[in-house]
Amino acid sequence: MAQSGRPGQFNPGDMEIPKIDKKFVYPVVGVILIIWLLLSSVYTIDADKVGVIQRFGRYTTTTGSGIHLKIPFGIEKVTKVSIKNNYKQEFGFRTQKAGVRTQYKTGNYLAESAMLTGDLNTATVEWIVQFQIKDPIKYLFKVRRIESTIRNVCEAAMRAIVGDKSVDEVITIERELISTEVAALMQTLLDEYETGIDVITVNLQDVNPPKAVQDAFNAVNEAEQEKERIINDAQKAYNKVIPLSRGQALKKISQAEGYAINRVNRAKGEATKFMAIYKEYTKAKEVTRRRMYLETMLEILPNIKDLYIIDEDQEGILPLLQLQKGKDSK
Repeated sequence: MAQSGRPGQFNPGDMEIPKIDKKFVYPVVGVILIIWLLLSSVYTIDADKVGVIQRFGRYTTTTGSGIHLKIPFGIEKVTKVSIKNNYKQEFGFRTQKAGVRTQYKTGNYLAESAMLTGDLNTATVEWIVQFQIKDPIKYLFKVRRIESTIRNVCEAAMRAIVGDKSVDEVITIERELISTEVAALMQTLLDEYETGIDVITVNLQDVNPPKAVQDAFNAVNEAEQEKERIINDAQKAYNKVIPLSRGQALKKISQAEGYAINRVNRAKGEATKFMAIYKEYTKAKEVTRRRMYLETMLEILPNIKDLYIIDEDQEGILPLLQLQKGKDSK
């Protein structure tokens, strides 16, 4: 072999390439093919997922959790779909980092959060939608752009419900009712589109008037609250004074009625007593007159200090010394 170059200099041409024995190449290639064949034929499905099998792009079957086999070389394709996880879509805002103090992305999302209410006012509505995949086949194959379809349906449902409410109902009074109605309308539309989606919940995060009128709106709310406070205070004073006055009036009326009944009953009793006495008097007028006279004297005489008896035919006064003495001795 001819040498080139200077003496002592390395020349690549001077190296001899070792020959590879072909009997070792084919086994190595075969082992690699077998490993690749196994890796492309075996797949694993987690417990919260299902595997959707497509053969040449056409759906064939669905497999559950565990280890499974499929036809390799790209003939069959596996798409793993989670059917137990809750997916979330945010509208009017975006979460950058969740935690104790959630951080939100800065951006203008007014195009999806600004809405017109039923009384022709505007409100800024921010909300969250949570959903699950209940039918993986419909989710993968019935709708082409499923994520954008879900967002469009949710936004349309929210605008439809908010458009039937007043601004006060949207911001304060009927937020829970709006969430329920939006979830029901979303589910109806998604079922019609055969999306395979199950709406879990719709939560209104924050609902405010537009920033341009927010100060005026807050002032109106404060005035309404002050009005309610004054009305409640007046109602409290009314409830304290009026029932007390009514109670006192009823008490006076009851006392007057009781007094009237007492006087009437006493008058009736005295009249009955008088009539009974008069009836007895008519039977024996002289005897009754004398008895009444004596009974009256018995009541009067003990209270008199000096006692004198005067006879019509007697010119002088007859003192009753014994009666007087008896009275003083008592």
